[in-house]
Amino acid sequence: MTDNSMPLMMPARDFENKFYTMTSVLKAFAYNLTKNSEDAKDLYQETAFRAMTNRDKFKLGTNFKAWTFTIMKNIFINNYRKKMKANTITDSTDNLYYINSGKESINNGGEGNMMMKELTTMLEKLDDSIKLPFMMHYRGYKYQEIADHFQLPLGTIKSRIFFARKEMKEKINKRYGNLGDLRNQRRRANA
Repeated sequence: MTDNSMPLMMPARDFENKFYTMTSVLKAFAYNLTKNSEDAKDLYQETAFRAMTNRDKFKLGTNFKAWTFTIMKNIFINNYRKKMKANTITDSTDNLYYINSGKESINNGGEGNMMMKELTTMLEKLDDSIKLPFMMHYRGYKYQEIADHFQLPLGTIKSRIFFARKEMKEKINKRYGNLGDLRNQRRRANA
């Protein structure tokens, strides 16, 4: 290069070398998440695959360790959600005897699903200037990575995330009131 600008992408060989120097740390983190050596191996392999196939998304100057850990954490969370969905019991008997045979009632999550849809709608109504940094932070990006992405000062990003939280809290309180009081009322009703 004739000018002093940095290349936008790390060369493939440098990227692979940097990734493989992280192998022991990544494997330890995978085991810490899964608590199972075989699942940890699978998680590491999936992380390696995703990192290599998304090498073009890694920006020079970004914390490589945090970037790979975020990939691994997101894969783990997604796999956990899939397992939870797979463990759902379906009763195909005509009278639903097995599902209804429990002594205690079980919350089916419908109320929570409705609340999540309402929260998502509230979030979508936020101004993009605060919503986008907030969503990146929610997805695991560090403040500095978000600031670099938007080419804004770190303090501006922290303020925007703060204001997004504040506005969401106000919307939630306006819609649902004090959720702590609601939970206490349910506990007393079920006692």
